[in-house]
Amino acid sequence: MRKITKITAQQKNKERFNIFLDEEYAFAVYEGTLIKFQLVKGKELDELDIEEILYSDQINKAYLSAIHYLSYRMRTEKEIERYLKEKEMEGYVIKEIIIKLKEQSYLNDAEFAIAYVRTQVQTTLKGRDVIKQELLEKGVDKNTIEDALVEYSYETELEHAIKLVHKNHSKYKKDAFKIMIQKVEQALKRKGYSFSIIKDAVSEADLEKDTSEEWDAIVKQAEKYHRKYASLEGYEYKMKMKGALYRKGFSMDLIDRWLEGEE
Repeated sequence: MRKITKITAQQKNKERFNIFLDEEYAFAVYEGTLIKFQLVKGKELDELDIEEILYSDQINKAYLSAIHYLSYRMRTEKEIERYLKEKEMEGYVIKEIIIKLKEQSYLNDAEFAIAYVRTQVQTTLKGRDVIKQELLEKGVDKNTIEDALVEYSYETELEHAIKLVHKNHSKYKKDAFKIMIQKVEQALKRKGYSFSIIKDAVSEADLEKDTSEEWDAIVKQAEKYHRKYASLEGYEYKMKMKGALYRKGFSMDLIDRWLEGEE
């Protein structure tokens, strides 16, 4: 048996107390652990007592860390697990903390997923696929995610997609119409929209081909390729120009119109 001979508060953390056994520093505990085990000067402890005290204090430390982490926003079980691992908490301690937090309703992945989907729908223009991927990265299982995505209706997602179509149309309107559409579709794909939503959004947006802008675009591209193929003549020159401009998305009618102007 060893006797507690002194208890002092730590200078940097007043909630932590240093315990001295037989005049020597032995360990530190939180105030809650101090009270729970009635640690006072003169109390005797055996090895089993010390192990129980240290285990309880580690649980207390991990719990307070998790609560602090949760104070900023809702978290998933996986996020709490990762955070406590970074704090070098033992696996069995982490499991016990997660159980305790779930019992106290501080952790609920289903509620988290629903809240996350609602926030993304209200504050961003992300498609379902991106939101789904973000939740997977946070450790939410697929079935829970699918249930939460019910909050993101087809009508709302289509509305968001149409907004992005118009936004990206303005960005790429100097390209050939065909290329512009491809770039718009690629932009929506990166934002997490499915092919069917993208198709419907482009159709609903009813983009009109601006012939004056497309003509300006082909003139700009044609001048660049003309410099490249200026050394060629006749049929070979025309074929090279047609191929290059066609690959840039311009129609053959527009290409022929430009070539006729060169003659």
